[in-house]
Amino acid sequence: MTEHVYKKIEIVGSSKESVEAAIRNAITKAGKTIQNMRWFEVVDTRGYIEADKVSYYQVTLKIGFHVE
Repeated sequence: MTEHVYKKIEIVGSSKESVEAAIRNAITKAGKTIQNMRWFEVVDTRGYIEADKVSYYQVTLKIGFHVE
């Protein structure tokens, strides 16, 4: 088994649909510039309220990616 080195970054994703969609949006966007993503951790979840209704969801993610 080889030993790996990872770097960890923090990003925020959002969605009007759901927390899960906010996670997918963040990972999809990050994947356009970050290679070798391996895992994510949700560190914060929050939302925006407008007219007494949830307007959108936000999640803060830590993403780990393999350093070559």
